[in-house]
Amino acid sequence: MPLSFTQHHVGSRIDQRLTGFLETWRAPVADPDVEAAYRLLTEFILGGGKRIRPLLCYWGWRGAGGGDSDEIITAAAALELCHAGLLIHDDIMDGSELRRGRATVHRSLAGLHAGPGAEAFGQAGGILLGTLSLAWSDTMLSSCGVEPQRLRSAHHIFDAMRTEVISGQYLDILAQLRSGASVDEALTVIRFKTAKYTVERPLQIGGALAGASIGLLESYSRFGLPLGEAFQLRDDVLGTFGCAAETGKSALDDLREGKHTVLLAHAVHHSSPLQLAHLRTWHGNPALTEERAEELRQILRDTGALAKVEEMIEERVREALPALVAARMEPEAASALALLADQLAHRTK
Repeated sequence: MPLSFTQHHVGSRIDQRLTGFLETWRAPVADPDVEAAYRLLTEFILGGGKRIRPLLCYWGWRGAGGGDSDEIITAAAALELCHAGLLIHDDIMDGSELRRGRATVHRSLAGLHAGPGAEAFGQAGGILLGTLSLAWSDTMLSSCGVEPQRLRSAHHIFDAMRTEVISGQYLDILAQLRSGASVDEALTVIRFKTAKYTVERPLQIGGALAGASIGLLESYSRFGLPLGEAFQLRDDVLGTFGCAAETGKSALDDLREGKHTVLLAHAVHHSSPLQLAHLRTWHGNPALTEERAEELRQILRDTGALAKVEEMIEERVREALPALVAARMEPEAASALALLADQLAHRTK
């Protein structure tokens, strides 16, 4: 069976499991506004996303010798609930208007109510719905039906993952207050906010659920960390140079927010005084226009920042793939992960 078909089939089963789970957790209060909020959360969870983390969890399980089963589909789907909750909170912190080509959850909530308090209501409601999705992820993972000792091991990794991603997010917002992040500091944010959370830990959670050896879990780390960094570096490139039709969010968001990416850190280090002044004037400026944004993008090109980040992406892919080849794992899973590596680093279909 072609791997592309298998990936699609697994993704469909994860969506079906999420749908079934969400149907059992309807609003406990017979209030139309509460019910509307639950529907909005359900639509967000089911209404898009590539299911990257659940797929990696699934193949982490299969690589450790686990068979195709409902248990791993349930456990993998729990990671999507965790991801949804974190995205909702991230959009509030970033002040984002769009996610997956649609209004963000907090903006949608604000749109349900008129008046001067609508924006504050949307943000508060978004915090609550994001927290609810995070709580549901715990419920779903705990009920997956895997043998208790293996579930405890996986849950320990799950707990570590959430601690790491929250710490990475905190570093990210700290960087916006500081005078400017270096390349190394920006890479630290990437490692904790994205690389471990997106690739390394989902693989290890799946592996632990299947009883993977310490050696295989370490192999997942050697593969997952550089690939996760490549994924976020590509995301930063798309966040600045992509378009909303491709990414589902505005290419102005990261620039207006003042996000301290590796792209920006490299540009600051290699810019002329005039370029640096322009960066400091407009990067992080909420009044940034598309015309000014294009000027910032040109500085990123002229300083070699874009070319450097593309080079860093390829370096990390070259680092990840040998770790996958050397790992003692099921061949089908190794092939699937090699395919996912290309998709994550280059955003291929």
